[in-house]
Amino acid sequence: MLTPDITTLWVVGFLLLCTFLLNTMVFQPILRIMDARLTAVRGAKELAESASQKAAAAAAEYDHKLNAARGEVYGQMDAMRKSALDQRAELLASTRATVEQELKTAAARVQQESKEARAALDRDASNLAGAIVSRVLGRAS
Repeated sequence: MLTPDITTLWVVGFLLLCTFLLNTMVFQPILRIMDARLTAVRGAKELAESASQKAAAAAAEYDHKLNAARGEVYGQMDAMRKSALDQRAELLASTRATVEQELKTAAARVQQESKEARAALDRDASNLAGAIVSRVLGRAS
């Protein structure tokens, strides 16, 4: 019936040779290139993820340091404001004490001058009364 002849063996041999040659010269290099490319893509993705994580960590650290610096600056501003308010209060107290002392001194001086003026008016009134009486009595007599 069917007996294989030599051409069939040649065709089978040629197909096996072509398969071997195509596998070694075409398919395996293409598969190696595809594997290398896949490895490179994975490496790039991992590198990108690593860089993204580092950037996120750096941003978080920056925000933390920025908030800390803001807190420190606000603290310094509060301290300076408190110091200025304390100095203002001290200055007001000092000025108030000085004004009160000057008012007391002025009031005492006015009171003393008032006493002296009353005493002078009383003397002048007595002298004037005496002069008026002596004139009135001197003319009447």
